[in-house]
Amino acid sequence: MTTTKQKNQNHARANAIEIGDDLVIAQKTRRSAGAGTWVIGTVNGHRFDALTFPAHAECADYELGTSRISKLWLKGLDGGKTVANFDRGWDLRPTTKTAAAIVDFLAAGLAELVYHQ
Repeated sequence: MTTTKQKNQNHARANAIEIGDDLVIAQKTRRSAGAGTWVIGTVNGHRFDALTFPAHAECADYELGTSRISKLWLKGLDGGKTVANFDRGWDLRPTTKTAAAIVDFLAAGLAELVYHQ
């Protein structure tokens, strides 16, 4: 016999969205001067703007890890609060576990998605 608690847990697991499952790239705009592409999108209830590059930054401090992202702004869609901001260095480190997971997800593959490499 299945209890109500077990049913609720099973339902929650079935409806859980992994980070990135709902990624939507709304706009990609190549910068007019120099390399780089601005990417605007949504993922897991958050909006992001990111400046990605086809190659790594000459100064490692200007890049989010080894992501080829030099700027990343993340805000929650529900309350409109900025939950992370990286502008060639951290202005605001991720303020929630979800924000941190989204930053990690984007850092792991956004530039590869944009530049197909």
